[in-house]
Amino acid sequence: MNARKRKYSAFFLILVVIVSLLQGCQSNSSVMNMNTAPQTSFTPVPAKDNVQQIPSAQKNEVSRTFGIIYPMVNPTYEVITQNAEETANQHNIKLMVQAPDEANLEQQIRIMETMIKQKLDGIAIDPVDEKALIPVINKAIANGIPVVCFESDSPGSNRISFIGADNYETGKTMGKAVSRLLNGRGMILVEAGMSQMYGLRQRLNGLLDYLKTETTIDVLEVRFNEGSETRATAELEQMIEAHPHFNAFIGLDFVSGSTSTLIWKAKGLKRYALTLGMTPTVKEALRNGQLTSVISQNEDHWGESIIYTLLQASMGDKVPEFVDSGITEIVSEYEDERT
Repeated sequence: MNARKRKYSAFFLILVVIVSLLQGCQSNSSVMNMNTAPQTSFTPVPAKDNVQQIPSAQKNEVSRTFGIIYPMVNPTYEVITQNAEETANQHNIKLMVQAPDEANLEQQIRIMETMIKQKLDGIAIDPVDEKALIPVINKAIANGIPVVCFESDSPGSNRISFIGADNYETGKTMGKAVSRLLNGRGMILVEAGMSQMYGLRQRLNGLLDYLKTETTIDVLEVRFNEGSETRATAELEQMIEAHPHFNAFIGLDFVSGSTSTLIWKAKGLKRYALTLGMTPTVKEALRNGQLTSVISQNEDHWGESIIYTLLQASMGDKVPEFVDSGITEIVSEYEDERT
């Protein structure tokens, strides 16, 4: 009888172990599905380190209107708008998208003032001057309108969140890329955008700090185009003429990138060209060899991050202070063919 009990006990113990293992497999499978394919009732915010979740579109979702203010008109911002519109349409959100023809502080302030008067439900702004825009950003917040900054920040304001990549690290990444191409030595030209833009100064500082401490690369000249394509073309052509023996060019903003593509194509230059931001035109230039390397802050996901963050804020939910879109380098297949 004792032997029989021991036999049943052993059998029962084996059965418990098998059931536990099966339950563990089911649990692991559920976790894996959550990571690879979100449940239908939730939608993830596209961010590297700050993954949020909000309810998906409801049948009778409240209508909201969000504003997006760019520094200027540029193809990169068209990509962001398209992404934002696709997401907004899923949540009964109307978008008011505005931008000066060229970077202009006064116009950004006027646009913000207008959106505040219209009592929008949320505003996203890419500030051309982080200090000058503090009063109007704070005014929107005081009127109950959540404001987020994207691409470039205004950390001294009461904005609720910054969406984009670490701009100092972006500059360092561009420094590492050009150092790899030039084996840590050589001469480069640098063009940046708006001198008062916080994020752009961070990029420039990251680039220069890395080159100074980690390489012997000589920065021949740094110029600012202040958001003007005409000025960007003139500045770059003047730098090339003044320093014909340069080895590489770095464009730290979207305008410099598109300008360098046109000049490299027109002049048939065989020098390394690195720039920021991915657009269809930039992709083509990368394929054709006019650009050597593109550093992307994954701008094509900023639109949905803007919508999700503003939507959460308008619903009274807490949002992360920094929605990190990450940094990606895309390299041309012609990288090794430059002189």
